[in-house]
Amino acid sequence: MNKIKNLISRQTNRSREEYSPTDEKELGLDQSEPVYKYKEVREFPSDPLAEAEVINSIEQVYFSDETFDSSQYELEKLAEDEKPSLIVINEDRDRLRAQLQAVSKKVSDVVLENHSAYTKELQRVTDLQASLQTANVICTNGRRQLEVSKQGFTISSLSIMANYRKKQQLLSLMKSLHTIKTLQRTDIRLREMLEEEDYPGAIQLCLECQKAASTFRHYTCISELSSKLQDTLEMIEEQLDQALAKTCNTFDTSHYQKVQRAYRLLGKTQTAMDQLHMHFTSAIHNTAFTIVLGYVELVSGSSDTRFQKMQYKDLCSYITGDTFIPCMVDLCKALWDVMRSYYKTMEWHEDFESEVQTPETEADTGSISSNVEASFNRKYIQKKLAHGLSRIWQDVQQKVKFFLLGTDLSFFKYDDFIFVLDIINRLILIGEEFCGSKSEDIQKSIRTQTINYFKNYHRARMDELCIFLENEGWELCPVRVNFSIHHLQEFKFMQLLNSQRTEDNMLEIDKLQMNVFKRFETGSPFDRQILDDTEDVIQTVEMNNGDGGHSSNDDSDSDVPDELKQDFIDEQTGENPTKRKLSQVKKRPEHVLGREISPILANTTLNVLRLVGKYMQMMSVLTPIAYDVVLCMSQLFDYYLYAVFTFFTSDVPDVEKVLNSKLLNTLKRISNEIIDQSPQGAPRNPDSPNNKVKVAFPYLSPIVDLENINSLYGLSERIVATESLAFLAEQFESLQSHLESVIPASKKPFLQQFYSQTVGVSSELRKAVYLGVSSCCLETEKILNLMSTVNWNVKDIMSQHSPYVDALLQDLQVFRDRLRNVGKQVRIPQVVYVVLWNHLILIVNRTVVEGLAGAKKCSNEGRALMQLDYQQFLMKLEQLTDIKPIPAKEFVETYIKAFYLSEADMECWVKEHREYSGKQLTSLINCAVSSKRGRQRLLMIIEELERQRPR
Repeated sequence: MNKIKNLISRQTNRSREEYSPTDEKELGLDQSEPVYKYKEVREFPSDPLAEAEVINSIEQVYFSDETFDSSQYELEKLAEDEKPSLIVINEDRDRLRAQLQAVSKKVSDVVLENHSAYTKELQRVTDLQASLQTANVICTNGRRQLEVSKQGFTISSLSIMANYRKKQQLLSLMKSLHTIKTLQRTDIRLREMLEEEDYPGAIQLCLECQKAASTFRHYTCISELSSKLQDTLEMIEEQLDQALAKTCNTFDTSHYQKVQRAYRLLGKTQTAMDQLHMHFTSAIHNTAFTIVLGYVELVSGSSDTRFQKMQYKDLCSYITGDTFIPCMVDLCKALWDVMRSYYKTMEWHEDFESEVQTPETEADTGSISSNVEASFNRKYIQKKLAHGLSRIWQDVQQKVKFFLLGTDLSFFKYDDFIFVLDIINRLILIGEEFCGSKSEDIQKSIRTQTINYFKNYHRARMDELCIFLENEGWELCPVRVNFSIHHLQEFKFMQLLNSQRTEDNMLEIDKLQMNVFKRFETGSPFDRQILDDTEDVIQTVEMNNGDGGHSSNDDSDSDVPDELKQDFIDEQTGENPTKRKLSQVKKRPEHVLGREISPILANTTLNVLRLVGKYMQMMSVLTPIAYDVVLCMSQLFDYYLYAVFTFFTSDVPDVEKVLNSKLLNTLKRISNEIIDQSPQGAPRNPDSPNNKVKVAFPYLSPIVDLENINSLYGLSERIVATESLAFLAEQFESLQSHLESVIPASKKPFLQQFYSQTVGVSSELRKAVYLGVSSCCLETEKILNLMSTVNWNVKDIMSQHSPYVDALLQDLQVFRDRLRNVGKQVRIPQVVYVVLWNHLILIVNRTVVEGLAGAKKCSNEGRALMQLDYQQFLMKLEQLTDIKPIPAKEFVETYIKAFYLSEADMECWVKEHREYSGKQLTSLINCAVSSKRGRQRLLMIIEELERQRPR
């Protein structure tokens, strides 16, 4: 009751206080902030609901203990802010005043509610007062009678009793002296227990000694002992703090259990947790600084004290390229140890905290208040540890970020840089498991380094590719049967990615990426792994010069005709002993007599594929630069395509008319974007405006001869170039789905455009490349001269074809023989075989039409001779090649049939067949139309059509 009255009186007195200007100085408040002077008592509205909410808002700590000092608690909260403002203090003061007023109001209401009981109790007090007066009289009488009894006792009886009491006092004193002696010897035992790291036992003993010392504090010697015990306890706390700091780098369960039990005995579990987080922060900084400092001093060759005084960020800039990787690995391992210790600390508090309760502790926590405090401490520790995850990881991120940005990695070797990316990628995965962080700081820093590195790396590789192409002899590179990019070491990582997609390997993924803290109880995820660098690319069996790149480890096919050993099959009447029909053997399959074939590749093609693999490795370990990598991969293909086009179509007249419109636009785009058009010797512009690399214009190696007719104008080199380009396009197409899965959705249109307008149409380059061969293999001038000597105005029907037909067939026969010789050097794919013959036959047919257009006069028998010559040519042509249908056959036949048209039909025919030249149409009109007026009219129509023909 007195406590409640005092509380009410204090509230009343405080409500009447006023703040003077000097209060601000005494409180240490900022004079620049607005000052509020309270001249009146603040009253709060009397609202039961509001008062209930205010009472409920009172912190639980106020009800935890009767000895709780609320003023000290509020001052400690206020001291947490470095420079509290007056507004904040006033807000806290108003809140506390409202709570105090609500409590006082509640107490007053309770008093009023119990007034009747108070009246009854007052009546009882009055009755008690009367009873006490009666008792006083009785006591007075009793004392008087006792005085009489005292006088009746003898002195001897009382002296015996006095001696006995003295004896008991001496026995008690002896017991106390034994206890004091034991207390004085406790210091030695405490030191022994500290050396044994028995912190709980030392604290328990020290607390018991303090309790005993307080019992005997009336002795002079005990006062000094109490002071000494207090110093010893403080020393134990210091050593305990050092022991707690040791757990940050190497966590030991038994050691940490002792430390936590010791702090629990001291009643400082929350303080221990605060100290633990401070130690972890210090451990991260000290560990990182020590490792980097060690490497810096190692490189400098001297222990320069100036390095020890540097900031960590500045110190990282002294790491050289040679020591970057070992220093980074050691740094990540050390930081991993700190994070693993923190993880195990959390695990210990989750799994073992309830098991380390000692019997003494359980006895101490028997009361309700102690249980509430223990529960509060557990919740506090859990929240503190959970909050510390992100803080610890942020500190780790900062150390790694400064380390990454402190060194220029643009000149690293590719394998070393890939290893750096792999290490950082592992660290990012650990951070995600540690606290769910995406590690934006590390991602940003490594992306900056990777873009810088990749830009320089790609520029160097493009220049290197230019050198390779300009020195490439376009000779066949023997590779294993069914070779693909997956046989290259650079694409081994793709197999791992594919295997991870299967359900059987999902558990392996969990072991590799999940539960990393449980998996690496010892060691670390940053131990460098030795990869399998073996690859099986080159064909190991001996090559047969006449086998076009096929394996020939046996002679079982020695009796096979040469025609069947080629990539195309020639059937000539009388030469094939089997006399197989042309319909039975139309084209050579992809394997002969059970033997599979190898793809046609050049050395430069393999180098490009290896570069693509390296680019994709970099993309797989750092997906944020995926689009930049894909863009550079497209430039590799673009430059290879442009080089093949430049090398092997320079001898093709009007090559633009042969190319597909998409391919032509693609070549123009490549020329504008990545080909440096500056003259040789002039300074080069390394980058184009759209940040694409500019590469020098490629020039064909002088060792490649494209003018020798015996080699069909470098046909073997043309085959290796175009077919390696086609193979490269196939490999790019096999990667399309993977590339689409790693680049952002907004960049997929670029990838689709690249595949549709570049990769998809690259095979169309065959037509232009092989036209340079076919166009030079036919002596068109000789044929036209022979056709000009033929008399088409004969009177009799001829039974023998004209000599020019034999000349044409002879040229085709020579072409076939030379083609066969080339086939002995390099395999001629069926598609190449078809393109070559299509081009040649098309040229022959156009030459025939041009020769027929040279006729001055033509009779009906001469027209029959034209048909006879062409039919004889077609019959012999079927024996030379298996190409069907014959290209442009209708072009010749339609022209010959036009000689039979009447004058009325000729006009419509001329207007409909714009594929013939003006010369050819004019010759036809002059020979086929007998009427002079009709010829003039038709010739005028032809002239008008020629003017309308696009140039």
